[in-house]
Amino acid sequence: MAVEFALGYPDWLFRAIGHPVTWFGRLISFLDHRLNRATDPDALRRKRGVQALLVIVLVPAIIGLGVQILFWFVPMGLVITALLATSLLSQKSLYEHVEAVADALDTGGLALGRVAVSRIVGRDPETLDRAGVCRAAIESLAENFSDGIVAPAFWTGVGGLAGGAAYKAANTADSMIGHRTPRHEAFGWAAARFDDWINLPASRLTALLIVLAAFLVKGADAKNAWHAVLRDAKKHRSPNAGWPEAAMAGALGLSLAGPRSYGGVLVDDVFMGEGGRREADSLDIRQALKLYRVADYLLIALFGLVSVVVIVT
Repeated sequence: MAVEFALGYPDWLFRAIGHPVTWFGRLISFLDHRLNRATDPDALRRKRGVQALLVIVLVPAIIGLGVQILFWFVPMGLVITALLATSLLSQKSLYEHVEAVADALDTGGLALGRVAVSRIVGRDPETLDRAGVCRAAIESLAENFSDGIVAPAFWTGVGGLAGGAAYKAANTADSMIGHRTPRHEAFGWAAARFDDWINLPASRLTALLIVLAAFLVKGADAKNAWHAVLRDAKKHRSPNAGWPEAAMAGALGLSLAGPRSYGGVLVDDVFMGEGGRREADSLDIRQALKLYRVADYLLIALFGLVSVVVIVT
């Protein structure tokens, strides 16, 4: 975590060999095209979706386990394994992508802000005003802190490189086929449900980390963050996204989530937090980034402490 926090995933490495997410994406796309036929009944498509998910999860897990066993017998093998595991995290890139939205708004106005936020959210950017762009960036930061950092770190801690790779593959499957569309309603059912289950621990831990970070960040409201989590998190249509989003909304004194448009379809979701009439702005994005950075420090410290305890005992 410390190495990825400082260095991220190098651009030259991505250009040379891609990224584990792109590798998982190719496997998922292949299975989708081979197994998901529109002419098949939904029951068969759901069954094949379960079969596809097993392949998507087990193949990276087996490869990850094999690599970890191989390097167990190599000098400095644990260091090499840890370096490989950095590819499963996105601490540095998440910060940079969200910061880019605030920078775009401050230097280029709404038009550039929409372009920047479209790189990290799936909603229709042309429907967003300045406050909407800011809310979208903050929501993405909160949710991806859970999905892109806390969860893969947690499952890597539980299952080593195999656990982290299996989680990342499953999470990628949800983002690609876990949608309630005519093509993926049945086939992607297993991927969506499995992603909900494996993100349960991380989403709760993420909310707690944001609340704790709010105690340490000037201008943030930890008490309001905690109340927002207790009051609003379970109202979200996602069993997991509401936890970090509610915590972030309460800490910043904003209303997040709520109705938004995806592909021209309005999703009527409830609001997280009680932000009243206050409109979000780029300063709120930067305050959210401070909270994220401190929460990530706490996460690294927590897992470092757990590692020491495990080693000592």
